Amino acid sequence: MSFRNKLTNVGQHDTPYYYYDLPLLAETLNACASASRKYGFHVHYALKANFNDRILGMIRDAGFGADCVSGNEVSKAIELGFSPEKVVFAGVGKSDKEILEALNYGIFCFNAESLQELEVLSELAASVGKKAHVALRVNPNVDAHTHHNITTGLAENKFGINQWELPACAELLSKSPNLWLEGIHFHVGSQITDMNVFKSLCVKVNEISSWFEERGFNLRVLNVGGGLGVDYYDPDTNSIVDFDSYFSVFDQFLERKPNQEVHFELGRALVAQCGALISKVLYVKKGIKKNFLVLDAGMTELMRPALYQAYHKIENITAENQTDTLKYDVVGPICESTDCFGKEVVLPESKRGDLIAIRTAGAYGEVMASHYNLRETIKSVYND
Repeated sequence: MSFRNKLTNVGQHDTPYYYYDLPLLAETLNACASASRKYGFHVHYALKANFNDRILGMIRDAGFGADCVSGNEVSKAIELGFSPEKVVFAGVGKSDKEILEALNYGIFCFNAESLQELEVLSELAASVGKKAHVALRVNPNVDAHTHHNITTGLAENKFGINQWELPACAELLSKSPNLWLEGIHFHVGSQITDMNVFKSLCVKVNEISSWFEERGFNLRVLNVGGGLGVDYYDPDTNSIVDFDSYFSVFDQFLERKPNQEVHFELGRALVAQCGALISKVLYVKKGIKKNFLVLDAGMTELMRPALYQAYHKIENITAENQTDTLKYDVVGPICESTDCFGKEVVLPESKRGDLIAIRTAGAYGEVMASHYNLRETIKSVYND
C-alpha cells in the first residue's frame, strides 16, 4: 500500500500537521517487545524522541519504561502512568529542583554524568532522608560513525564520566550512605546502522564492568543506551527495523553475570517511521537554474534538515501518478536561508495546493517544533 493510500480524510485537515500511523506504531512496538523478551532485555523509551500523549500511552501500554532527560519529562511519564520503578532520569545538567522532584517520585535510577553530580545527588538525597539509586554514565570513547552533532560517546563530547575519574566515583559511592550504585550506563550516539559500533561498545562495557566487579561492586544493571538507526531513504520497504539482529549483538558480545539486567534506551527506532509531516505547496517559483516549492511548513515544524542537514524522503502525494518530473528545492516560509527540507529533489511536476509528505518524521519532529516567527503550534492527526 502506498503512503498516500494510508492517509484518511487527508483534505479535511488544515496544513501543516503531523500525521501518525498508529497501527504501524503498534506493530513496531510489538516487534521490539518480542525481540527484547527473547533475550530477557529491558527497554526504556526515550521521551525526547516524541512525547505526544497518544504515542506515549501506546508505549506505556506495551510495557516499556521511560528514559527521561529533564524534570518535566519525568513528571510527564509519571502523570501518564509509567511506573516510577521503570523511570530513568538521564541528562548532563539536572537542576536541584529536578533531582528533588525525581527523588520524591521514587524513580528507579539517576544516570549520573559527572563526579560533581554524584556529590550533589548525595547531598540532596541526604537533605530529604532518601537514597538516590544511580548508574554511572561512562564515556566509552567509542566512535558511532554518525553525524558529529549526534555523536555522544567520544572523549571530546560533554556527556558522561571520563574513565580516569572512575576511582574517585567509586570512593564516593563507597562512603556515601545516600547513594546506591545500580549499574553503569553508556550511550555512544544516534542513528547508528553499523552493528559493529555496538560490538565495540560491548567490549568497552565488559571492560568497565569487570573494573567495578574487581573493586567489590555488584552491578545489577548494564545500561547500553540506544542509538539504533532507521531507514530514512526507503521508509515503506523498511518501516520496522530489525530489532532481533540488534539485540542479538548484545546477547552475543556482552558478558552478563547471573541475574544481571541489560537495559536499553530506544527512541527513534520505535517512533520515527510512524510519523510524517504533511504540508501544502503555497507557491511554485521557477527560475533559470532553480525551481522552488515553497511549503506552509518550515524549520519551525521540522528542525532536523536545518540543524543536522538530515535527509527526509519528500513525496508529492497529490500528484504521485504524474509522470512528468522536475527538480525542486523544497523550502519553507521562515525568514532563514537554512529553512530548506531538500535540494534538487526529484518530484512530479507540482502546483500550488499540492500536498507534500515529509516522511520518517515521528522522531525529533514534533518535539523540536518552535514558535519562531510567531508560528502556530503544530497539530497532530492520527490514523487509528
